[in-house]
Amino acid sequence: MRALGYAARWQYGEYKYKTGGNMQPKRVDYLSYEPEGNGILWIKFNRPDRLNALYGLAEQDSTMAKVGEYMRAGDADPNIRVIVLTGVGKAFCAGADMKSRSTEQLSDPGVDGTRQHFSEHFTPLFRDISMIRKPTIAMVNGAAVGAGLDMALHCDIRLGCENTRFFTYQNVGQIPENGALYLLPRIVGMGRALELFFTGGFLEAEEAYRWGLLNHLYASEELESKTRELCDRIINSPPLVQWISKRIMRTAMDTSLEATMQLTANASGILDRSEDSREARKAFLEKRAPTYKGR
Repeated sequence: MRALGYAARWQYGEYKYKTGGNMQPKRVDYLSYEPEGNGILWIKFNRPDRLNALYGLAEQDSTMAKVGEYMRAGDADPNIRVIVLTGVGKAFCAGADMKSRSTEQLSDPGVDGTRQHFSEHFTPLFRDISMIRKPTIAMVNGAAVGAGLDMALHCDIRLGCENTRFFTYQNVGQIPENGALYLLPRIVGMGRALELFFTGGFLEAEEAYRWGLLNHLYASEELESKTRELCDRIINSPPLVQWISKRIMRTAMDTSLEATMQLTANASGILDRSEDSREARKAFLEKRAPTYKGR
């Protein structure tokens, strides 16, 4: 099963959220699943009294597990075109709930047990966010701390406001986990990523925007409306082109120019024969808006 591609893993039932045509996941109150008829799916961290700190660790009903489940459900739903991850209240996500964890009586699993726990539980959850076909946006409405920062990094696009703050793991004696050490240097550059990790791991909104960590920076009262405007532009673009471009770009992060150009040559031949491609050309000649079906 591990060797199968993402689409094949859906087909063979590794992800069990598509049953009987119903693509709605099991809901929990600490993470909202809000699909809209316009094609936008809002996934919202919903523990505002705890600054949207994560519920649980990596178990089945933890916040991180549910983020992956919700995103996979949205990815499988043909009515969803773009997925927005954000927080309720004044924070995006405060990361692990350190207050509740400090009161837990946990046995020490040892170094190898900890490594295995991350490898088998956390790593697949974050990898799933990056593997989503459809465009994903992190609307970072406030503090993104630790795993909250990691989840924002795994999204395709990040939008923020003057309240946006990014914090890494230094203050709890850890290195950035869950792909942050891979993604952040590729987004902001090696020097800036190392500067962040060497100096305490705190980044304000303006600097995050200058570094390229945020695609756009808006006033807080405009953040949602501007996010919706971006979603509308995404929805009006052909979905197959988006999905294939995203996959090739992410693959290109670890391959050569020649290999990437071969991938694009193969993809162009497939797209040229798609229904959406024919519709785009026809709409252009007829001077009308195209209607895309994702096939």
